[in-house]
Amino acid sequence: MAVISTSQQAGGLAGPNDWQAPPSAESFQPDPKKKRSKGMRTVRRIAWNLLPPLTFVAMVGLWWAAVELFKIPSYLLPGPGGVFSRLVTDTAVLWAHSKVTLTEILLGFGITVVMAIPLGLLIALSPLAKQLVYPPIVLMQLVPKIAVAPLFLVWLGFGIESKVLLTVLLTFFPLLLASISGFQILDDRLLYLTKSMGATRWQTFRYLRFPAALPVIFSGIKTSATIAATAAIVAEFVGANRGLGYVLLRGTSTMDIELVFAVLVVLTVIGIGINYIVEFCEWAMTPWQRAKNS
Repeated sequence: MAVISTSQQAGGLAGPNDWQAPPSAESFQPDPKKKRSKGMRTVRRIAWNLLPPLTFVAMVGLWWAAVELFKIPSYLLPGPGGVFSRLVTDTAVLWAHSKVTLTEILLGFGITVVMAIPLGLLIALSPLAKQLVYPPIVLMQLVPKIAVAPLFLVWLGFGIESKVLLTVLLTFFPLLLASISGFQILDDRLLYLTKSMGATRWQTFRYLRFPAALPVIFSGIKTSATIAATAAIVAEFVGANRGLGYVLLRGTSTMDIELVFAVLVVLTVIGIGINYIVEFCEWAMTPWQRAKNS
């Protein structure tokens, strides 16, 4: 019997001294330390996401404190209370002019995106296009756009066309450079590898070149989007009877500084909105970036 029991134990059967009690219910309870660390991570994530609005609140608070502390007159620097009350009282006027400026921004920026990205791809992949097309674009970029803006009024009048054209000219070159850099970012060894595996040019572009270029292209889109708002306002400064730039000129000419600051707040909101839209598009079109960041 001793021999049998020994062989049973050697074969992997449990002996009488090897018996263990089943795990108790307490062992299945969650670890309080892990639960606490998970809660701390949640709190940190919420605090991190609240940093931008809290920064804005702090800036408004510093603005109010500076006005109150140094007794700055309202015709030099109005307080945030007067500016926000002006936003409420002049909502209809600001909204009507904001639609004009926003239309100019979206049209000019949209034309830039539609033209600059394909042209960047052509210049990046074709040496002939780089020799023929790129030098005139650089030469056109060297010409100061603000200096030739009055010519747009002569050619196109005071309508929306001159503002859209100036917006396109000011936003086109940064996005073109980003597109060229993005489409040239791939290592040639990766292209040789895909070619040796039998991938077509379209497959290489769709699955390798275009995804690799997207982060660089979106950085150029963000830069151009920021310039687009400034370009539309500058174009309205040159000559317009509608738009937020026109309201800014009217406010400064009549020393209505509260109205000027109200327009600046509206322009800031427009810029933030456009930036968030671009970031959402980047988030939606680059899922591999989300996986890497998470």
